[in-house]
Amino acid sequence: MTLDDLGQQHYQKTRERFRQYLHEGRLDERFVEMEVQDNAFPMIEVVSGSGIEDVGIHIKDMLGNLFPQRKKRRKAKVPEALNILTQEEAQKLIDMDNVVKEAIQRVEQSGIIFLDELDKIAGRERGVGPDVSREGVQRDLLPIVEGSTVNTKYGMVKTDHILFIAAGAFHVSKPSDLIPEMQGRFPIRVELHALGKDDFVRILREPQNALLKQYKALLATEGIALEFTDDAIDELADIAERVNQQTENIGARRLYTILERLLDDLSFAAPEQADTHVMIDRHYVSERLEEVVKSEDLSHYIL
Repeated sequence: MTLDDLGQQHYQKTRERFRQYLHEGRLDERFVEMEVQDNAFPMIEVVSGSGIEDVGIHIKDMLGNLFPQRKKRRKAKVPEALNILTQEEAQKLIDMDNVVKEAIQRVEQSGIIFLDELDKIAGRERGVGPDVSREGVQRDLLPIVEGSTVNTKYGMVKTDHILFIAAGAFHVSKPSDLIPEMQGRFPIRVELHALGKDDFVRILREPQNALLKQYKALLATEGIALEFTDDAIDELADIAERVNQQTENIGARRLYTILERLLDDLSFAAPEQADTHVMIDRHYVSERLEEVVKSEDLSHYIL
């Protein structure tokens, strides 16, 4: 056996030993230096006198292949480095042409576009001033909604079979204030009722990122275990409904302002809080919010 064979065997044994260390997690705290792709792109500012339709063109995508791929050295712990290298190698296996082709096909056949705050472009009066610009926006949207071919960064997309859903708070204007052509493109209309107490309770409890869970996680970073009783949640929901009725109905956004008012003192004093377990019950909620709710002026400006 030659010295080269002995060296090769030693290299293989060392490699297998380090592979075992890697799987066992014994190298997780080690730092390694590696070369990764530098995503920095030269700053290019394009000043164009064209219309707004040209804003969506991405110069980076157009000129990205003209510049050589740059590498940079970076230090990272072994698990992070493994994740970075895995992503880079997985990216090389993806055929982006097929991905873009399938994405365009899915958009054209089963895409859904949601147009929010449609009431903002509905004007009561026709003539000069802001109503003219509102009507112009409607006429720009009209060909897209009724079906046309739109130029995107990934190619031409047909909107003929895309489902368009529009929503708006028509408390000042009404759907009939839209131009007739736009009204005809949304033949199915549904009126939503205001949120009630039961709805607010569900919003506070059920979503994965519910506000109560967010505040618990936020205060947990300061070492405080926050807990809400069922009657406290009911009281919060009741206050949200009452304030919406007394001042302005802003829907579930009211819960955010109420919780911010309820927990602002606790959040401020959290780093110096002696008690690491805080229980929020109905009495706690009423004590801090009842006076604000009773005064319409205070609730209007605070909640």
